[in-house]
Amino acid sequence: MGATSTTVIVTEGLTRSFGSQVAVDALTVTIEAGEVFGFLGHNGAGKTTTVRMLNGVLAPTAGRVRVFGLDPTTDGHRIRARTGVLTETPALDSRLTARMTLLHFAEIYGVPPRERTRRVDELLALFELEKRADSKVGGFSKGMRQRLALARTLIHDPEIIFLDEPTSGLDPVAIRDVHHTIEQLTHRGRTVFLCTHNLAEAERLCDRVAVLAHGRVLAIGTTQELGSRLNRGHRISLEIEAQDIARAVKLFAATPPVSLAEAVTDRTAVRNGSATIVLHGVSRSEVPAMIQTAIQHDLKLYRVQPEEPSLEDVYFALQEL
Repeated sequence: MGATSTTVIVTEGLTRSFGSQVAVDALTVTIEAGEVFGFLGHNGAGKTTTVRMLNGVLAPTAGRVRVFGLDPTTDGHRIRARTGVLTETPALDSRLTARMTLLHFAEIYGVPPRERTRRVDELLALFELEKRADSKVGGFSKGMRQRLALARTLIHDPEIIFLDEPTSGLDPVAIRDVHHTIEQLTHRGRTVFLCTHNLAEAERLCDRVAVLAHGRVLAIGTTQELGSRLNRGHRISLEIEAQDIARAVKLFAATPPVSLAEAVTDRTAVRNGSATIVLHGVSRSEVPAMIQTAIQHDLKLYRVQPEEPSLEDVYFALQEL
């Protein structure tokens, strides 16, 4: 199993079964240093099991894996010294203060004593916890606890950060802060392995994504790459006369390369006496042909808007939902 100098994670056919249940099925992926790699799937898709195998906490049933060129099954302790893991429900000792929590984990991870105080102060400031540094964690809100858990994950300055649903249950302000922190990490050259089922979050943050279902990867790539492979990912919206909506939907549904023509609710269009339809499977280069079709059939067009495929389009097309 080869790896370039910038490759930090490589798997080939990585598999993990629990009895007859296959949790991760033949995962093959390469992740480069400095990228945010999204691992997308519903609960039970195999995301957490994969993170455990990559960190040497769980042995694979089959396949091979290397992290930093090391085998997690034999060098797990060396890998974990260079990674940080934030679980979906991080455990924090409510009896400790935020400062005590970070100092404790700094000691566990072998941060040199002369650097611990400075490192703790930096993270308390980064996550805006300075004013509550000496308050017990038991009195923290969920958002504050999540920020402290993130700070704890970064205490030893890891090269790869594994985040398992990092914004689950947070309010919008806390979510924004977590997203900002992830962006800062990549600016510092850190690699982020983001497990999430939040498609908007993944689209905003990730350089590439892997879409999972029942432990198997359905596709890997950027949103644009995956959208290009899946014709359903491309679409355009047309604003037409409201009285022509049924005729337009029927016309375009039978016009290649349209895979689906549907009417959508557009309050502004309705107030203007018009209606909007969306044509799926139509790329930007095919817009002129759609306009020509509308003209030939006496459809009045008020607006034509090509839309790039979103991660939601890609995800549902892959899952066939």
